[in-house]
Amino acid sequence: MSYFDAASAAPLHPVARQALQASLDEGWADPARLYREGRRARMLLDAAREAAAEAVGCRPDELVFTSSGTRAVHTGVAGALAGRRRTGRHLIVSAVEHSSVLHAADVFEADGGSVTRVPVLRTGAVTADSYAGALRTDTALACLQSASHEVGTEQPVAAVAEVCRAAGVPLLVDAAQSLGWGRVEGDWSLLTGSAHKWGGPSGVGLLVVRKGVRFAAQGPVDERESGRAPGFENIPAIVAAAASLRAVRAEAAQEAVRLRELTERIRTRVPELVPDVEVVGDPARRLPGIVTFSCLYVDGEALLDALDREGFSVSSGSSCTSSTLIPSHVLKAMGVLSEGNVRVSLPPGTPAEDVERFLSVLSGAVAGVREKLGAPVGTASATPVEELIVDALGRRCPIPVIELAKVIGDVPVGGTVRVLSDDEAARLDIPVWCEMRGQEYVGEEPAERGAAYIVRRVS
Repeated sequence: MSYFDAASAAPLHPVARQALQASLDEGWADPARLYREGRRARMLLDAAREAAAEAVGCRPDELVFTSSGTRAVHTGVAGALAGRRRTGRHLIVSAVEHSSVLHAADVFEADGGSVTRVPVLRTGAVTADSYAGALRTDTALACLQSASHEVGTEQPVAAVAEVCRAAGVPLLVDAAQSLGWGRVEGDWSLLTGSAHKWGGPSGVGLLVVRKGVRFAAQGPVDERESGRAPGFENIPAIVAAAASLRAVRAEAAQEAVRLRELTERIRTRVPELVPDVEVVGDPARRLPGIVTFSCLYVDGEALLDALDREGFSVSSGSSCTSSTLIPSHVLKAMGVLSEGNVRVSLPPGTPAEDVERFLSVLSGAVAGVREKLGAPVGTASATPVEELIVDALGRRCPIPVIELAKVIGDVPVGGTVRVLSDDEAARLDIPVWCEMRGQEYVGEEPAERGAAYIVRRVS
């Protein structure tokens, strides 16, 4: 079995396992106590904090450990907004932030705050100018991920931090995906991370608040972690998290070169092996181990199941793999194809032969799913009509696009197809299909149920 979902959770690093086992015997006591066992636990905690701070590039007294990366984000966003409440109640986030950031923004907005969601380019990246344009006199905080967890695109954090600093606005960086590969550049103000993303144990996050940043912790607090993360610290897990961060950093430069070659191999060969596929994300400014692509006429859940049977664990942003049946907010914001989406994220140490084996089975897996769904094979009607209506109501992705593709040849050049659909993914996937197939997307009209998506045949 080949695990290709390291962007969700990286396998436990051997150093983390050793540190965890060793500290279970030494770090079980209360580090706030003055007796011998407590002092020993405090020494382990302090050493872990210093190691993590050195890796992040901050002072040890600026860093606290939390119970998860999500908790670090929620604490950081709420504390920074509360600390700058006199400035105003305006928050800036990008449209492709991790859900933990967007959920925090939703809570703030429901409480009367104002939120600007900055759009992204088709590569998934923001621009510094877009953040500069979103800044207001009442902006209390801006947030930006260092790199995308879904498509691997790296964000221009240093440039955004510069425009925020010039406006006197702190920038919180969600560095969960990139921290294992290196420090986050730029004059950021707050930073969050999550140990399970770099091969540490789950249940450990970190929050950095630079000196001079106004911050007011929200909710009940105690004397633990500078009053920012209440509750007894999980010292064995924290020690393992810090140890694994140092270990992966020591290996990062060499491993990054190797994984970039493997993911570039996937990016290049997937379009050669699989017809009607879109490789998404920035082709150059990207994390080493992540590559994402979407396949027309493919049910994402069925494709993931087919690849799982072949021995590959991958992830997907397709709505048909989600209980909500809503396409990935990241893919939606980028304006790229969401159906049949596959994210391959290689953990450090992935053998090249595993990638080759993945490529050898991918085309067959996609073809099998398309055949089961009745994907089009290119035949056209002998008696074309000027307009056709495709009723895809109640049918989920990729069926509306498949039905469109089947009948586009049944209308003459200049004729139209009206697709009726109540599937949220159709709003994204039909325009992308038109772009990929060289047809004209006329637009969307309201319908009795869902919407009508109008496509004009160009060729």
